[in-house]
Amino acid sequence: MKPPALPVTWRPHRTRFVAYGFAALIMIGAVVMALAMAEPWTWLDRVFLVLFAGLVAGVLHLLARVRVTADERGLTIVNALRTHRRTWPEIIDVGMVPGEPWPKIDFADGTSVGVMGIQGSEKANSARALAELDALIRDHSDSKDI
Repeated sequence: MKPPALPVTWRPHRTRFVAYGFAALIMIGAVVMALAMAEPWTWLDRVFLVLFAGLVAGVLHLLARVRVTADERGLTIVNALRTHRRTWPEIIDVGMVPGEPWPKIDFADGTSVGVMGIQGSEKANSARALAELDALIRDHSDSKDI
């Protein structure tokens, strides 16, 4: 496969749709509930309900923001809690075991990182993204001879 033109970003489609959809639904529901709560509930209870919904929406945002971006210098892997930046010479290989939720990228220092930006549940999209990423790694990294 021919590598795609840089820069390129891969991100899951269904995960983003579901996470942001539920975040909006939770926030709207919490605000409506806070406004409709009966008298025994105080204004502080209502505020904490909306704050809790905001916390849940924040966690859903962490799951929805995952992506992998390739540019001329290397890869930026944004997972739920951490962002990894690696240059092309540091990257050895990418692979995905069937049944795994996302692929792993192996680095020259012996470490590997899961790539949540390519979701195995999106079969056709993940296969295409994995093939494109693999082509970029083979084209740009020092691991061509391995």
